[in-house]
Amino acid sequence: MRLINKLIWILPGLVFIVALLILAQLLVMHGSVNRVLMPPPTAIAATLGNLLLHGDFLPPLLSTLGLFGLGVVMGMSKICRNLLEPLIELIRPMPKPALLPVLMLFLGIGLLMKTTIVVLSGLFPILINTLQGVIGVDPVLTGTGLTFGLGRMALVRKVILPAAMPYALSGIRISLGLCLLFTILHAEREFRIGHMYAWLIVLAVLGFAMNYAITQAEKKLTPWLYP
Repeated sequence: MRLINKLIWILPGLVFIVALLILAQLLVMHGSVNRVLMPPPTAIAATLGNLLLHGDFLPPLLSTLGLFGLGVVMGMSKICRNLLEPLIELIRPMPKPALLPVLMLFLGIGLLMKTTIVVLSGLFPILINTLQGVIGVDPVLTGTGLTFGLGRMALVRKVILPAAMPYALSGIRISLGLCLLFTILHAEREFRIGHMYAWLIVLAVLGFAMNYAITQAEKKLTPWLYP
């Protein structure tokens, strides 16, 4: 019943979106809109299908999760933090487009270079937020966990991650948006307009889905924030 009520609540908005898409299709077919600047929604849908079929949307997601793990490791290991923090602080102020010539020189212009620049685009929000969240865990909490006999992995799962999760989830929100935004700008610069609109749809849908998923995760992992 609750699900039906939600569907009824969003139905008018979905109908309005469909109507706009039909109108856009008719305007493009009629020639009222420049097809080069605004491809028909059917063409954008075909491009979107190719992106999903070939898994091109996965690198931003996977890089976000990988950076989350790296932030946890750096937060828990002083050796790892001392090893990587100078390099991170050296790269962080650099404008990421300025790194493109260097990346193209060493990595070429293929998928590896694009994935690397996407990772760099979303690196710092999630890494630094997660790192600070882990470092900021109250020592009393970890000490209590050790007193109750929790092992290292159990301590991470039951104490450190729940305490650091509000910081990490905020970083994930920002990082995912930056990763996809760079991909959209890259498609625009290459004048692949269909890809640009397809990635915009991916960004919108993933943004909505991630926001919902993260909110639900926050309610489960940090219930004290949602009385």
